[in-house]
Amino acid sequence: MDTQELVLGKSTVYSDEYSSALLQRIERRLGREQIKHLQKFKGVDIWHLYEMTYLNLQGMPCVCMGIMKVPSHSDYIVESKSLKLYELSFTQTKFRDLETVEKVFERDLSRLLECDVTVELYEVTTKNFAINKVKGTCLEKSAACRNLVISEYTYNPKLLSLSESKELVSETLYTNLFRSLCPVTSQPDHATISVEYRGNQIDKAALLKYFISLRNHQGFHEQCVELIYSDIMYYLKPDVLTVSANFTRRGGIDINPVRSNTFLHAISSRTVRQ
Repeated sequence: MDTQELVLGKSTVYSDEYSSALLQRIERRLGREQIKHLQKFKGVDIWHLYEMTYLNLQGMPCVCMGIMKVPSHSDYIVESKSLKLYELSFTQTKFRDLETVEKVFERDLSRLLECDVTVELYEVTTKNFAINKVKGTCLEKSAACRNLVISEYTYNPKLLSLSESKELVSETLYTNLFRSLCPVTSQPDHATISVEYRGNQIDKAALLKYFISLRNHQGFHEQCVELIYSDIMYYLKPDVLTVSANFTRRGGIDINPVRSNTFLHAISSRTVRQ
């Protein structure tokens, strides 16, 4: 689909009667073609849905929350605003139970994206949406970055470098400072980015400078993570690498892409900003 045909960034009418026709998709290749050194990876996009409501057979409103997982090998991603419109279309439609809503949601998204999408809907009392502390070393709080001076806000992967020690390590580094821009609306997107790797030690100051250089990068959430993963793999060549992002929510939805060259953890946790 041409991005000019998307509902994203356009004034829309919100329908509260169920309709799968509201869903739109975008080809992943459009973002991947912009990555100069695209690497191979495994991955999943984890979506958290916070504002789901429908009617039971007695007409009583019900509310729930959901986790949707889309494999990175799919040819398409769902356009986030269309997903919001689709989600809202359940509002005044009667369903037998939560399981029925879940099956409809999973069926429609799997058909749209032509892959096996998994959807799990929960009552709002669930513990599956508990907030978790981000693991690892926070770059901006580390001694290496304490007095860092930043002057570059234009994407520059050549900022990446290894530590002078060339020590072999296994560690997780993260930042809460990441910001990028939507490629359609230019609205800002904020995220916590985590890099879990094994290999020659990465220079922490260089990595943080690289993340900040993406401050004005225009890319969908999934593309941003694939770009970061590919740059780190290409320039620093770790043996094992997993890059994950927890983007803050927009329209009651947040997106959490994960890309890795190893076994994928069952990552679906929320950060304090989500």
